[in-house]
Amino acid sequence: MSVLPPPSNSPGKPAGERFFGFRTRLYLTWLVLFLLFIGFFLSFDLKFSIILDKLPTLVGLKLAPNGFVQGAALTLFLCLCSMVVSALFGFAAALARLSRSAVLVGVASFYTSFFRGTPLLIQILLIYLGLPQVGLVPGAISAGIIALSLNYGAYLSEIFRAGIVGVASGQREAALAMGMRPWQIFLRIVLPQAMRAIIPPTANQFISMLKDSSLISVMGVWEVMFLAQSYGRSSYRYLEMLTTAAVIYWVLSILLELVQAHLERHFGRAYRR
Repeated sequence: MSVLPPPSNSPGKPAGERFFGFRTRLYLTWLVLFLLFIGFFLSFDLKFSIILDKLPTLVGLKLAPNGFVQGAALTLFLCLCSMVVSALFGFAAALARLSRSAVLVGVASFYTSFFRGTPLLIQILLIYLGLPQVGLVPGAISAGIIALSLNYGAYLSEIFRAGIVGVASGQREAALAMGMRPWQIFLRIVLPQAMRAIIPPTANQFISMLKDSSLISVMGVWEVMFLAQSYGRSSYRYLEMLTTAAVIYWVLSILLELVQAHLERHFGRAYRR
């Protein structure tokens, strides 16, 4: 007995799936939510002339009075420097935790425990105000980069360690059977496979770092949050400046998400169906 196809009006697939593809429905969802988002902020009765006047400075198109970058450009500079240094700290601490040296394990575990167990704001102030007590006088920007790097390096060390440990031991054994050296096994076998598990949480930490960089404003660094607060106080229009700062942080976060997606595709090529 032959089986006839269901009639055209039968609920084989939801109507949305029959007329719109997945990407189309995804973009429509984003569009609707974005319009609702815009409508929510328009209800604040914002004065757009102030936003347009201060936006070039907040974005970083104008230099600070000392000739250095400011606004979003300075925020991005702080984060890029901190990302590189924190990744180095995290990678070194992860290798130390995986070593057989009690001293290295002790130093790495103490480092991660302290910087994960204390607030970032306290760490920033301790570095900025404490280092001069021992003869080291870092600038506000340098102190901010050091604090962000040490703090997020502690979190990244656990992410890196978990990614390395997550690679099956059979991969190492097979590489040893082929006569590869330990450093070759780590660089060519273990690390590429670990990157697939490392990238998503690492990118999440970098996005958090981007937002936490606003804490550096307590030292008078002319980044996005410092300028937004200063202009808000001077014009008595806090909502305009804080809304603009929120949008700037969001755009920068989206850029990091795009980089994350590209890296995930690159390191996940072997797992595609």
